[in-house]
Amino acid sequence: MRRQPDVIVAAAALMALGVVDAFGQAASDAEGIHKIRHVVIIMQENRSFDHYFGTFPGADGIPMQNGTPTACLSAPGSSACFRPYPDHSDRNGGAPHSADAAKQDIDAGKMDGFVAAAAAAVQLKGCGNSTDPNCGEDGGLSPQRVMAYHVESDIPNYWAYARAFVLQDHMFEPVASWSLPSHLYMVSAWSAECSDQDEAQSCRSDLPRKHAESKLDTPFAWTDLTWLLNRHHVSWAYYLDGGPQEPGKANGVPPIWNVLPRFTDVHQDQQVGNVRPLDSFLAAVQAGTLPAVSWIAPNKRDSEHPAARVSVGQSYVTRLINAIMKGPEWNSTAIFLSWDDWGGFYDHVQPPQVDELGYGIRVPALVISPYAKKGFVDRQILSFDSYLKFIEDDFLEGERLDPKTDGRPDPRPSVREATPILGDLREDFDFSQEPRAPFLLPEHPHTTLTSSKSIH
Repeated sequence: MRRQPDVIVAAAALMALGVVDAFGQAASDAEGIHKIRHVVIIMQENRSFDHYFGTFPGADGIPMQNGTPTACLSAPGSSACFRPYPDHSDRNGGAPHSADAAKQDIDAGKMDGFVAAAAAAVQLKGCGNSTDPNCGEDGGLSPQRVMAYHVESDIPNYWAYARAFVLQDHMFEPVASWSLPSHLYMVSAWSAECSDQDEAQSCRSDLPRKHAESKLDTPFAWTDLTWLLNRHHVSWAYYLDGGPQEPGKANGVPPIWNVLPRFTDVHQDQQVGNVRPLDSFLAAVQAGTLPAVSWIAPNKRDSEHPAARVSVGQSYVTRLINAIMKGPEWNSTAIFLSWDDWGGFYDHVQPPQVDELGYGIRVPALVISPYAKKGFVDRQILSFDSYLKFIEDDFLEGERLDPKTDGRPDPRPSVREATPILGDLREDFDFSQEPRAPFLLPEHPHTTLTSSKSIH
């Protein structure tokens, strides 16, 4: 039975003081998933699973025979084929990652179109624009760059987190397309276009493009998770690394990654103030006042989006995780770290088809928590919908973004969190164990990354 509003308000006040959890239980008496009172989602940019963890022991990585990758990909009109190869470049050139590129890369499940898609981008003028998913950053580089992969010594902190906590080797981008719709799925489990910005029923499944450069309007009329969080008096914040990107300036979070302020329900709920600069997150971590749910979006420099430096992104993520671990709420926190799309880089696993928009190509993903299993490789089929499912199960008594029940109907074709093949993130935790101590890593570890760009 759902609690009455006055009871919810009273519970919310006690939650703010850390006395009770989302279900009104004393924090020390919480059981199972409810031991997690803070979920932090850190979203980085444009890397495939094989590109970062393709040689991680025990993971479903790059297929090899006698130490040599078996895949050999070519481009039309070329007799040469290219195998995955280790690349220590700190800056990598990406490739097209639009819906058309995803279809070409996947090639009806053969996963052999990556080099061809990159080769086509080399012929285009004006590549190097991260807001254009049809282009790859540093488009003049040779197309075989998409076969490059990093090894442990390049990204030692990411591998250390994987060894100490949970690596998910079947996390698929929720949509077979680029950053904007992927970020939309991260907060709403849908990507759509709306003919009427004030009417959720006017929205239809789509991969929005025309709003990519818009910075002032709020074109997303369908329902996002904050609608349910607000109804249940569950605190949330959406943190921007450097704040929102301003017109004509390079710093801040680009609008294609900064989607939540453009949902109409955030404005209707008068919660735009929950969109905050990253400094507010670091202050909340230190003060022990983290909201129940936090999303963190990077700026370009910290994002790892080609051609941003891998080393800079790793240091940025390490700084965030170290801050959480040093704070007073580490023992009740789950960190979900992932990358929003594959960036054109090779991956060998065919994505499952769950609806007309997804899933997309595999991306790296980690779970870091005092209750996370140690050294566990999670092989469940997952997508960013699983983050929403976990939050709903933890804080919302399992209520879903379901037009039939959520009180703000929209015409989404399915409830993504209820997709039969979607795994359950609770499998990544052992809530019976004592909370694990912080696992602090050097913010600037020694690596084998080199300053040169990928030039193969």
